[in-house]
Amino acid sequence: MMPGATGPWRSTGVTHPEAGALREILLRWTGAGWLRPLDLAVADFLWREAPAASPWLILAATLASHQLGRGHACLDLGITLEDPTLALSLPPEGVWRQEDGGLEPPPLPGAVLGGVSLETWLAALDYPELVGTGPGYSPLVRVGPRLYLRRYWQYEQSVREGIERRLRQGESRSRDLPVAEFRRTLDLLFPPASPEAAAIPLDWQKIACALTARGAFGIITGGPGTGKTTTVVRLLALLQSLALAGTARPLRIRLAAPTGKAAARLNQSIAKAIDRLPLDRLELGDAIRAAIPHQVTTLHRLLGSRPDTRHFRHDARHPLALDVLVIDEASMIDLELMAAVLAALPARSRLILLGDKDQLASVEAGAVLGNLCRRAEAGGYTAATGDWLREVTGEDLPAEWRAERGAPLDQAVVMLRQSHRFSAASGIGQLARAVNAGATRRVHALWREEFPDIARLSLTADDDGPLQRLVIGQAVQAEAALTTGYSHYLHSLAEHRPIPGAKPADYDVWARGVLQAHARFQLLCAVRRGPWGVEGLNQAVARWLHAAGLIPRTEGWYEGRPVLVTRNDYGLGLMNGDIGITLRLTDGRDGSERLRVAFPAAAGEGIHWVLPSRLQAVETVYALTVHKSQGSEFTHAALVLPDRPNPVLTRELLYTGITRASQAFTLVTPDQRDVLDIGIRRRVLRHGGVLASGEDD
Repeated sequence: MMPGATGPWRSTGVTHPEAGALREILLRWTGAGWLRPLDLAVADFLWREAPAASPWLILAATLASHQLGRGHACLDLGITLEDPTLALSLPPEGVWRQEDGGLEPPPLPGAVLGGVSLETWLAALDYPELVGTGPGYSPLVRVGPRLYLRRYWQYEQSVREGIERRLRQGESRSRDLPVAEFRRTLDLLFPPASPEAAAIPLDWQKIACALTARGAFGIITGGPGTGKTTTVVRLLALLQSLALAGTARPLRIRLAAPTGKAAARLNQSIAKAIDRLPLDRLELGDAIRAAIPHQVTTLHRLLGSRPDTRHFRHDARHPLALDVLVIDEASMIDLELMAAVLAALPARSRLILLGDKDQLASVEAGAVLGNLCRRAEAGGYTAATGDWLREVTGEDLPAEWRAERGAPLDQAVVMLRQSHRFSAASGIGQLARAVNAGATRRVHALWREEFPDIARLSLTADDDGPLQRLVIGQAVQAEAALTTGYSHYLHSLAEHRPIPGAKPADYDVWARGVLQAHARFQLLCAVRRGPWGVEGLNQAVARWLHAAGLIPRTEGWYEGRPVLVTRNDYGLGLMNGDIGITLRLTDGRDGSERLRVAFPAAAGEGIHWVLPSRLQAVETVYALTVHKSQGSEFTHAALVLPDRPNPVLTRELLYTGITRASQAFTLVTPDQRDVLDIGIRRRVLRHGGVLASGEDD
């Protein structure tokens, strides 16, 4: 028997004396919902491949698989032993049921791991048939205290190598830049600032444009309204100006985002930013403007997803035909997708990532942007980078942003720091900053300062009336002059309905107006299950709207029903996260009526109409998880917290929910402060190796 094998690790007489006891525990964890059936399948596979392997190895592999479902690229054994409760999806995420788990709840991971040391656990992983330490064919890979399923170790290696290769390319490219032309074009793209803007010590947008233009890889990060889109459009104008002056051939530029919703939003903001480009004094201004693309696609469409596989049409053997790829909302990109993007890029192309490093990471495993930007706030620019920036931008970096030994990655990352969306008088902006800083006292003080754009509703278990009035639209934040609730889009639907037999274009205008009205308000949730989660609130909101006479029924297909696409459907051209509204169209000839679901077109201002019967993976979406809301902006967002602490309630989730609101934000909480405070204190910590940092943990 292994050292530390006490309690539930009892002898069963099978190949390894403790294997039977382990499988009994894994079965009970799975039955309780604490472990996924997929994770149990991993354990069974490894037992079949190596029946004599230590149960500690099987347990580590099972937990490594489980961590993928929680967003971690690997299992960190040391962190797991420090706090074993983090190893499983314990309640309230998982629900123990007597019919599945027996009369008594399964043993907690702390009881199973109690008494085992890190040295003991690592020694059990010394089993080359199953665990490797680098390239090879073993199903598992160990790097220090981190245990990976091989596929995710390979993704991490591919991302690290791909970015480091582009950073090395950037060093050689910067020496070939025409400095005088570079400086002249930058000055034209960033004309002298207004007296108010001139008071800002540094023009970070200009710095971001310069640093990203000189390399083959760059990141521009910043919070809402800091000008990421404006900056990247000017960056593309700079790159096209240099290309047209040098070879007379414009660069092939593609714009992409992880979801259809994020792509549609970027499509709109890119078009506006291009119109505002100050190109009048540039000799090739019209040609530059024409060479900047307006259309944005999803990453899956760009790469060419193959239905029912994890592979794409574009890869290292069939690279994309482009010179520059810009990806917005990069915080939503998981490790596997980033590896696919880097594999599909031509060797000499540029990759530019835009995103807010403080937002929630991807739903799938990996926190790529967060890892790459973890030193963005400090800068870390070397003396050589500072001297080059002074030469080409005129901006002099103070000592606080410099470092004697800044890593190559630091020279390619710029954080924009001035928000143009939220002024100093904005409660939303101050609330987001306080949450992001973990300042719980400041968060609670903000409610007392009575900002007109933020509000808080405290609910009790037996009174959901305030939330019901907010959702319907009877509670209005008068100071912000905003119509809240879903009655706004439902009234818009009825008031602007085309006459029977109207032209298709008239129906498109109507649908676009309804979709825009729907975006004025959105109920957001931290969790899916329970009365304060998506599932419970979607049912409750439908009941409330039906009782108010705003929708005809609460089940099935009906006019006004908003739906969320939950799985990519390439045949219909719909992507996971797309939102549509069910509308009733009337035939002008016979008066017959038919329901259609109106989605914003993937590109442009059109409407994509779909028969309800063709939508096989949709759900009603009066309430939306914060994760699903990423890439969206709502005039008024209301975030509903759960009534008890939950592992998914983190600082990043709160920050992301708050910053979905552009003009008004309401926090809906149970009548207990600690749920909010616990969420502010808890950070998302994704386990994995350091990416392209020049370091290792």
